[in-house]
Amino acid sequence: MATLDVLILTHNEERHIARALQSVASFAQQVYIVDSGSTDRTVEIARSLGAVVLTNPFINYARQFQWGLDNAPITADWIMRLDADEVIEEPLAAEIRERLAGLPSSVTGINLKRKHIFMGRWVRHGGRYPLVLLRIWRRGMGRIEDRWMDEHIIVDRGETVTFDNPFADVNLNDLTFFTTKHNGYATREAIDALNIRYRLFAFEHTVSTRSASFQAASKRFIKEKIYNRLPFWVGPTGYFLYRYIIQRGFLDGQSGLIYHFLQGFWYRFLVAAKVVEYDRELRPLKTRKDRLHKLEELTGKKLGND
Repeated sequence: MATLDVLILTHNEERHIARALQSVASFAQQVYIVDSGSTDRTVEIARSLGAVVLTNPFINYARQFQWGLDNAPITADWIMRLDADEVIEEPLAAEIRERLAGLPSSVTGINLKRKHIFMGRWVRHGGRYPLVLLRIWRRGMGRIEDRWMDEHIIVDRGETVTFDNPFADVNLNDLTFFTTKHNGYATREAIDALNIRYRLFAFEHTVSTRSASFQAASKRFIKEKIYNRLPFWVGPTGYFLYRYIIQRGFLDGQSGLIYHFLQGFWYRFLVAAKVVEYDRELRPLKTRKDRLHKLEELTGKKLGND
């Protein structure tokens, strides 16, 4: 029988962590939590449900997750990446139990389909389902990209397959939490965009159709080679209209309008606005080191190794 361990990052996730742990209980050998200083009952709940909890200061998601891969005493044949607000529903749990042991040794990664539940409703349209992501890989075969945003698990060799049943992203927090979180995401994405522009610190371009899902690789290519080169206002406007009209996001109803507008226009516009704001400060500077330090000052993030 093939074994599987799960790795989850947490910070004040007491609303979600029990649900996540219970959803993997039928197939996970062990769950490892990497917590970054929760002040609520996250750690207590996780330990009570059998999870092993490690602690580490948070810099960004990629470095925290890789720290977990490097430091958690993982022994299983396979590893799963799961966020605290995600749920493995029973059809997928059954598929994992039934198919994992039978996969040939040439398969080193498994793509899963994510569905997003927003304000209690499944966002089915606007290109949001399925989001195909590499979430399970053989131990020793995968790592996470070293990026500030849009980080993917990649496998360096072997084949990937896609399981049929989806898992769910179901965050129970309110719109204030949603917009605050996406404001932080926008800062991180602006850092990556400016790093591509000025080459301020080491940066990975490792997602490909071989190392991750075809969908993840194609989206990365479009974003970095086309979208990010459009005029400031064109990208967010065009993306929202494409998503809401051409990809029929309007079929998701009132909650769908809120989601597609906030995530598909407001967030994209905010990223572009932050790039403009930060770039005005960086452009007059002459050296990479000066630009790096200025971006650290503007964002409050420790970037690079200088």
